Amino acid sequence: MRKTFLFMDTISNKVDAKGRVSLPSDYRAIVKELSTEIVCYRSLTSPCIEGCTEELLEKLAADMETSLDFFSQTQDDLTNLIFGDARRFTFDSTGRIMLSEKLLKHAGITDTAVFVGKGRKFQIWNPENWEKEEARIRAEVLQNRPSLRPAGGSHE
Repeated sequence: MRKTFLFMDTISNKVDAKGRVSLPSDYRAIVKELSTEIVCYRSLTSPCIEGCTEELLEKLAADMETSLDFFSQTQDDLTNLIFGDARRFTFDSTGRIMLSEKLLKHAGITDTAVFVGKGRKFQIWNPENWEKEEARIRAEVLQNRPSLRPAGGSHE
């Protein structure tokens, strides 16, 4: 049986003048187990950086190929924005990655980055933007009270 790896927790780390930031140790352990690199790209929906293993990006590519018309504008747009923007990052001996200026600018990150676990992926945020986003999410969840249904069956 395959072991499951999930990115969890919310962790703040300093960013140095060259754009280097330490990947949280739990995140590094997952990346080391599955590969040696992470992939990052600008979020399509939020002012943050999306991060994941290449394995998850391969799954996304396969899902897009089977669920979208291969020649559709939607497929073209999504693949351009995700895969055309994605970049592999290897961490150094101290566990740091060097984020590109394009990624840092998109997320508004200067001297501190907040890593937010999202299961099979994670996000990297500017601390103030994350604080606002977390408050928005909590308010929305409290108001809407979402529920989960068990996979493969109804919840009755």
